[in-house]
Amino acid sequence: MVKKKACIFISGKGSNLNNLIRHSRVNNFPIKISLVVSNNKNAYGVRYAKMFKIPYIFINTKRKNYENGILLNLKKHKISFICLAGYMKIVSKNLISRYKQKIINIHPSLLPKFKGLNTFSRMLKEKEIKAGCTVHYVNKELDSGNIILKKSFFIKPNDDENILKKKTQDLEYKAFPESIIKIFRKN
Repeated sequence: MVKKKACIFISGKGSNLNNLIRHSRVNNFPIKISLVVSNNKNAYGVRYAKMFKIPYIFINTKRKNYENGILLNLKKHKISFICLAGYMKIVSKNLISRYKQKIINIHPSLLPKFKGLNTFSRMLKEKEIKAGCTVHYVNKELDSGNIILKKSFFIKPNDDENILKKKTQDLEYKAFPESIIKIFRKN
């Protein structure tokens, strides 16, 4: 199996990055993580890139033309697939059009409900009975691309934001790799 060269975009802890790296080390997993991009030079997740000797770059998204740096690095590393794993910036229309149907994101809600930020507090405020995560293709509208996979659980009366976050992350660690396998099984 020829693995697709993938890039993971992160902003924080990188627990999904770590999970994807570990999956990518399995022979029949369809991607090889060849680059990590972070918009946060203090992102803990970069330690996983260092630990597994994966090239990484920091992008200062406040600088003009920062996207050129991303595109040059994607080209340099021959990236053909991108995963957004806790990347807290909106991806530009230019990048989306260059990687059409090649960028996926994991979101901590059952889309189309609770797009954007603060999903857990909003779920509790709305007295939702179910929570979970959604893996979807990235398009030009926030958290609106075609859905690849959803995983859910019922919210218990004593669940708070921290518990919802932990339960959701546990599902994300299953949903993200399953989605990648599903995508490449079709191709």
